[in-house]
Order: sequence, then C-alpha cells, then structure tokens
Amino acid sequence: MRVASLLPSATEICYALGVEPVGVSHECDWPPEAADLPTLDRSRVDPDQSSAAINEQVAQAEREHGGVYEIDLDALAAADPDVVVTQGVCDVCAVDTLLVEEAIADAGIDAEVLTTDVHGLGDLYADIERFGEVFDREDRAAELVADLRERVAAVRERTEGIPTEERPSVAVFDWLDPVMVAGHWMPELVDAAGATYPMADAGDRSTPREWDSVREADPDIAVAAPCGFGLNQTLDSVDDLTDRPGFAELAAVESDRVYAMDGHHFVNRPGPRLVDTLEHLAGLLHPELFDVPPDAVARELPVDTPKREEPTA
Repeated sequence: MRVASLLPSATEICYALGVEPVGVSHECDWPPEAADLPTLDRSRVDPDQSSAAINEQVAQAEREHGGVYEIDLDALAAADPDVVVTQGVCDVCAVDTLLVEEAIADAGIDAEVLTTDVHGLGDLYADIERFGEVFDREDRAAELVADLRERVAAVRERTEGIPTEERPSVAVFDWLDPVMVAGHWMPELVDAAGATYPMADAGDRSTPREWDSVREADPDIAVAAPCGFGLNQTLDSVDDLTDRPGFAELAAVESDRVYAMDGHHFVNRPGPRLVDTLEHLAGLLHPELFDVPPDAVARELPVDTPKREEPTA
C-alpha cells in the first residue's frame, strides 16, 4: 500500500507500524529518514520568524489565499498514493481534510483520505489501531498501543500518591504572542504527571488568552513550548513572555520554575511521542520521582527578574 502523510505525527505512526510513506509534508522530520522523502506541500509562512510575525503571516495567508498551505499537485500525482493521511485538529498546524480532498481530485488520483483528529491519549490509541487496520498492521498497532498504555500507567503509578494539595499548578504556553495556553491532550498529560492544569480542561482547543487571566491563575510552574518551535527557537523568543507586565510576580518565576520545552517534536505533535512528552514533563514537574529531561528537550529559563518583596510589619 502506498501511503502519503501530510502530518508529522501521522508520519511517526506510519513508521512505528512499519510503513514508509511515499511522500510527506514539509515538516515531517521524525524519524530522521522521513526528511529525505518527497515533499508534497508548501507553507506560506516563514517558521523562523517571531510569534507575532508568524501570527500576522497566518492571518495574511488566510485573507489572500484561504489558508496557510499549498499542496504540490505534481508531486502528489507522482507519489500516486492509495491513502493520504491528514488531520482535523488545526488548520494552522497542517493541511486539513478539505484541502486534501480537493487536491486529490485536481491531481486526478484515486486515493482514500484518512483523517486523524487527536485531542487526547484515547484518540491517539484509537488512531493507531485504525491506521493498523487500514495498513494491514493490526498486530503491530496492538503492540504499540499496549506499550504506550503501559508507559502512561507507569507514570500515573508514581504520581497517584501525591496529595491534591501538593500538586503544583501548571500552565503550558503553545504560543507566545498572542499568548495561548495548550489544550487538547495537555491537561491530561499534566494530570498524569502529578499536577493540576487550571486554565484548560482535557480536550479543550488551544485558544488565545488575555494575559490577565494567566496572572490570575498564577501557575506554580510555567512551560513555554510554542507550536512548531524547537527548543532553541523558543529560547530565542521567550522575551515575548517574560517582558509581559507582572511576569516577574508569577509564582513560577519566584520559585525559579519556568521552563522552555521543544514544542515542535514533543508537546504539540500528537503521535506516539506524546508519551515521551508525558515522561519529560513528569521529570520537569517532579524531578524527585522522575529523570529530568535532557537539555535538548527542555531547559530551565534563567529569568533575570526581581523577586516580589514581602511586606514589612
């Protein structure tokens, strides 16, 4: 079966099931050999710009072209896939189902569209099993899901004894300007990692937030993991967060618990490595119970801000 994947997380699932795609999206880079496959789409946004600049480019692409992505019809026709995998989670993150269906018709190929729409771990498991059925890899899919479930259970087993009052509150930012608090699977992962997530419920979509709402929530731990940003790009962009009024007064800053994390490969990519994300997150939140993630994945931010002074008697 010839499979084209227009979503990095789906490409990871394909490889995990032993299926090498005949073409991928411009962002598919894991496993590393995926980056050498034919690229089937293009982005109208420069991913190396600041959060604010990318946000404006996205808005402009929507106004002028009706979307961020363009599918290369010649490359799609040359790949001649039987199945094209795309997504329904976010029009900004990757090519959506409607665009793929139009491209298949325009390219004159006969292909099934397989849509992934992950908002939590249960959706991920179901997608892996569904991919396994379509690709005739049911046994391999069952083994992968069993392994992922076992790893999640192992994390929960270590954190279930943490009393509610000792669980830190967490905010994970998946965009910095405007500020967005990560939704979808992130509340579930934070809960499994032994913390609370007061600014979103499991399955909520990520949406822009007023900065005052972050100050009101006053998280004990803050994690900057912008969608599509690797760790170095996030570190270069943290002023978008740290320069905001009242940032120095957040509990997370006062306790030196502000981190940057690789959002591109982990936090915002709903494939099998969501469980890696959980394990890395658990190491950030509870280093006394878990291994701290490597510097290539997450790093403490050296926030140089004055501490809140205690009132004098």
